Amino acid sequence: MISSELLAQLKRHEGFRSYPYLCTSGKLSVGYGRNLEDVGVTHAEAEYLLKNDVYAAIRELDKYPWAAELDQVRFDAMVNFMFNVGANTFAKFKKMIAAMEAQDYGRASMEILDSRYAKQVGQRAQDVSYMIEVGEYPPGGL
Repeated sequence: MISSELLAQLKRHEGFRSYPYLCTSGKLSVGYGRNLEDVGVTHAEAEYLLKNDVYAAIRELDKYPWAAELDQVRFDAMVNFMFNVGANTFAKFKKMIAAMEAQDYGRASMEILDSRYAKQVGQRAQDVSYMIEVGEYPPGGL
């Protein structure tokens, strides 16, 4: 059993860091001394982090009133895009945002493809663009 006293002591001894750092042994660590080099993260921990990051992307997307009107596939495409580029970069896609707001999904799709983002992420941009334009998940894409 893990006592609350032990957890409190470990937290006090380790300290919390939300960003990776080198511990006293020179190992890349995060949080309360999680050794990322030797221990890493489990699949379950990665899933937990992924879900938290998706919720954060959804909260950012919720700032755009038009997003609430999207069907599930287009909403998923926008969450995928937001997740990948972050809120600041997302906001720079002004023409894509305007097209989404106007429900001009063909134009929004083209704005995604005609970007540095598309060149950087390749198939991911193709999938997001397809979902926006067609309103369906890409064939064989799941």
